[in-house]
Amino acid sequence: MDLLISVNSAINGIVWGPPMLVLLVGCGILLTIRTRGTQFTHFGYAMKNTVGKIFKKSDAGDGEMTPFQAMTTALASTVGTGSIAGITAAVSLGGPGAIFWLWVAGIIGMITKYGEVLLAVKYREKNEFGEWQGGPMYYIKNGLGAKWKWLAVLFCLFATLASFGIGNSVQVGNIVTSINTVITSFNPGFDNFGLTNLIHGVVIAVLTAFVLFGGIKRLGSVTEKLVPAMAIIYVLACLVVVVVNWQNVPAVFVSIFQGAFDPASVTGGAVGSMMLALSWGVKRGVFSNEAGLGSAPMAHANTSEKIPVMQGLYGIFEVFMASIVICTLTGLSLLSSGIHINYGVMSSTALNVQALGTVFGMKGGALLIAIGIALFAFSTVLGWALYGMRCMEFLFGYKSVLPYKIIFILLVILSATMDLSLAWDIADTFNGMMAIPNLIAVVALSGVIVKETKEHFAQVKEEKLAAKNKK
Repeated sequence: MDLLISVNSAINGIVWGPPMLVLLVGCGILLTIRTRGTQFTHFGYAMKNTVGKIFKKSDAGDGEMTPFQAMTTALASTVGTGSIAGITAAVSLGGPGAIFWLWVAGIIGMITKYGEVLLAVKYREKNEFGEWQGGPMYYIKNGLGAKWKWLAVLFCLFATLASFGIGNSVQVGNIVTSINTVITSFNPGFDNFGLTNLIHGVVIAVLTAFVLFGGIKRLGSVTEKLVPAMAIIYVLACLVVVVVNWQNVPAVFVSIFQGAFDPASVTGGAVGSMMLALSWGVKRGVFSNEAGLGSAPMAHANTSEKIPVMQGLYGIFEVFMASIVICTLTGLSLLSSGIHINYGVMSSTALNVQALGTVFGMKGGALLIAIGIALFAFSTVLGWALYGMRCMEFLFGYKSVLPYKIIFILLVILSATMDLSLAWDIADTFNGMMAIPNLIAVVALSGVIVKETKEHFAQVKEEKLAAKNKK
């Protein structure tokens, strides 16, 4: 067991180490340069055609989701516990400056996810039941050619294994822990967690089964309601903390910018390296928005949208929402609340509870964090279940989807009742390994991304000019 732990730790250090971060950021920089900064120059266009269409009714055929449902399904797996606990870890270990580097990772990640989604829609195909299938395995097979199918197989193997850990066990474990935190805050003497964990696991498993066996349309219908609800609850709670402590906000922004390049001056020497702040900011930024991992394109491929660039715009909005909005508010609520942060030491969601507790009381803070994590984590379970099903279908055909669903749902109960920390660590490694074949494909197909982008916005420009002349 010790050998397995040490081997996984060594591999994980490489997978999530500087080389991977350079690869992830490098891909984003390459696409930014080649598309002439589409995430900047067409940001307004992206927001108008994504969040600006939230209340516009859109229909999808059989085996499809509306563009918004596809985005919320992808966002469901993206906006998980990393948006709360992950940012708390980044701030405590990397100092306030980690928030700055998280912004950098988010800005670069917008174009990476845009490119992934664009490719997913362009190279998708329909299965025997008329459902869209897409994602890295399909743009590798259909974009790079059959001789690269081995790369697609590797991606699917890593993604399937990651779905059981990062997409299932880790999320269910966080749900159970957050609920138990609320229980102990209201009843400090409670000690029958074995039975309650089993009950939690069964309830989560039943809810998961209800959604998964309802088909792609039910999944889209649930996520389009759950994701906005969870985001609104958490964002408003953090905003209240920031507004109540508005007088601290200017100093917080000073600490973020100063700490990005000179963390020791902000943390009292506890975080002494700029590289440490940068590493934690970028690492948690990538973990929170999943840009470059290849996960979200599998959900976006189910869209009824026919134009690859138009669905790609949802990738820009997705990263903006996850990193720039939700993660930033997590960091601001922590730093402006006035609570003590022990820099250089790993912190848990107890810090988030304390921050919200300064306004809502400790019980109220615990309840809000529990609700936020429970909704975030459950939506992540649903999103990753879809990814696992798509990968299994690519590898073994549609007949493998049902056994996968059953195993996935049973694992929910197991994850609620057992300590699976080693399994989580191994799954984290596979989560990172997914990115390697995906990024190879995105870089290799960057010319396609550039061509589609140029042609689309040239047409938009012509249409605007024609409309203007018509007037």
